[in-house]
Amino acid sequence: MHLIVTADRFVLVSGRDDLTAYTFNTGVAKHYFCSHCGVKSFYIPRSHPDGVSVNARCIDSDTIESMSVTPFDGQHWESARTQLKVSPSA
Repeated sequence: MHLIVTADRFVLVSGRDDLTAYTFNTGVAKHYFCSHCGVKSFYIPRSHPDGVSVNARCIDSDTIESMSVTPFDGQHWESARTQLKVSPSA
């Protein structure tokens, strides 16, 4: 589950030194993984290079007021990406 926020709204509280970056294909998307457990907590998406896609499962649950899930066609993401909305807040 991804929550795309604008880059200025994203704050990494801790663990920056424990992250490993991975890129492929065009190199635009930057996927960040925990170098200890392998979880991808967030990435810079190719579809929204000025934003951050946060793995919603990595957000402290007591900080979430509400969340809705919208199905997305990941197989055809290039044509479906216009459906993605950027959250104004994280």
